[in-house]
Amino acid sequence: ADLAVGIGQADITEIDFVTTAFDKSDGGTLSVKVFFNENVTVSGTPQLTVVNDTNANHTLSYASGSTTNELVFSLAIAAGNAATDADDVLSIGANAMSLNGGTIVDTAGGGNATITNVAGIGTAAGTITVTA
Repeated sequence: ADLAVGIGQADITEIDFVTTAFDKSDGGTLSVKVFFNENVTVSGTPQLTVVNDTNANHTLSYASGSTTNELVFSLAIAAGNAATDADDVLSIGANAMSLNGGTIVDTAGGGNATITNVAGIGTAAGTITVTA
């Protein structure tokens, strides 16, 4: 049995972009997956911020994954969106998640999951450079 399950609260272990390229002229869905060390249960619509180096940041909403250890956050961005320009660099910074009135709890223990992340986890996700 996995001794991590049920001991302590769920913690973020990894954050990855699901979307690997983004074209401003085409638009599309920007998606990020957040991995926890244990299964978590989600209620409401937590959010995750993707940093845009030159324009407004993008706020992705919880999309799926409750009762697993992999949560997906996404945002549909229309073609030609003014908040994203060609050559913008999208990345994930420290403490990218917020509850936004929802909850993320440890499925096994029921306590609140730790939703903070260090910058290194976000850096490991890499970046996306927007194309025209």
